Amino acid sequence: MSIVDKTRKILWGRSGNRCAICKHELVVNATPVDDESVVGDECHIVSSLPNGPRYDASYPRRKLDSYENLILLCRVHHKMVDDQADTYTTADILRQMKANHETWVSKKLTGEPELKPLKFRRIKQGIPAYLSRLTTGKEVLNLVMSAYALSTDNDELKSQDEVDLVGGFLQAISDLMEIGNDLELSSRVKAVYDLTDSLAELERAGFFVFGGREVQLMEGGIMTEPSDWPIAILNILRKDNPEIIHVNLDDLKKQNDQPPTTGK
Repeated sequence: MSIVDKTRKILWGRSGNRCAICKHELVVNATPVDDESVVGDECHIVSSLPNGPRYDASYPRRKLDSYENLILLCRVHHKMVDDQADTYTTADILRQMKANHETWVSKKLTGEPELKPLKFRRIKQGIPAYLSRLTTGKEVLNLVMSAYALSTDNDELKSQDEVDLVGGFLQAISDLMEIGNDLELSSRVKAVYDLTDSLAELERAGFFVFGGREVQLMEGGIMTEPSDWPIAILNILRKDNPEIIHVNLDDLKKQNDQPPTTGK
């Protein structure tokens, strides 16, 4: 199946011949010796390829080339959203950008006030003080299922086996986030089991997994007030990484529970 002409016309028309991110025109004027040049792409929000960005096995195949699964971008930003999959990990981010852009086009044509650009803002109270070590699949699943986006990092890998191990774990996390709340109960139980098994395999290979949750603010677009945008953070570090701080949480709790001392 491919994109039909009617779908293309609707997408280009509602996008106003502009990139949904940078707003640049997507048709370059002809020169005295050359024809016009089209520098825009009809980009899939959910990829049709299993190893593609934002691939979702549960997404209906008949909708892959539909208007709702397409966003119009310049070629620079098409490559950016596909290459930077850890930033644009969920389809909802691109759908929100598309909706904001088409609203901006409509307001431009009707003379209504211009929308503010969509942006994310970090706030001090939303940044975790530290990342906790994750030892069970349930901890990992609860973390990523409560987030809209995923931020990952890992120590430098030294072999293809390590690349396959760490990459496979992070890809599994990304796939689970795409499914989101559509995950059936039996599939959720299996996912927890598989994640626990993966954590144990990573530990045998010399890695610990740390996680946390940051809440940023999404502003602009069609929203009148900032909206919380929770991000799941996953870091995979070698056991001997000097950045790892060992804290006895029981001792810390006892210390916090003690009454304050007074000086003489």
